[in-house]
Amino acid sequence: MIHNVMFWCVLITLLCGGCSTQPRPAHSPYATPTEAARNTVLAQKLTAQAIEQMEKNQQRAEQLLREALTADLYFGPAHNNLGIVYLSRGMLYEAASEFEWARKLMPGHPDPRMNLALVLERAGRTDEALAAYDAALAVYLGHLETTQALARLQLRTGRTDDRTPGFLDDIALRSQSEQWRTWALTQRLKMRPN
Repeated sequence: MIHNVMFWCVLITLLCGGCSTQPRPAHSPYATPTEAARNTVLAQKLTAQAIEQMEKNQQRAEQLLREALTADLYFGPAHNNLGIVYLSRGMLYEAASEFEWARKLMPGHPDPRMNLALVLERAGRTDEALAAYDAALAVYLGHLETTQALARLQLRTGRTDDRTPGFLDDIALRSQSEQWRTWALTQRLKMRPN
């Protein structure tokens, strides 16, 4: 009887132990891709092709960006550019989601933060948009496109602060666009007391 009980205990132990040592499936939908499984070079190539298509054929650009993200889900520029495609179509929720991905994957780059601010601005969420523009400037102080967008929003909403005159001066001096320089100078003159 004791030998019989010991036999069953040993058998159960072996069977249970064997369960944990069996190989796991090669691909799980919840597995984080390894470096080897990510094809960043292909993602870069597809993203570059998508950028060329963005103005001509947004549907093709979206397709290329989705392929880039299939190649490397963690390629931030593909998320950022897909967000731009969505933003241009007025798909604000989808755009914001892509910019959030890009923001996390590109911690030192202002573009995803600025683009997220543009989405928030279009959605009428002014306080959050102002904060997102500030976050972009915190990452890249003096980023001209962010400075322009922030100054424009401040003036449009009447929420100027002590930084606004400096923003306008910076735009007037550094912008490559005559239209932006003229706008900044005009707004700066309006801010001066009589």
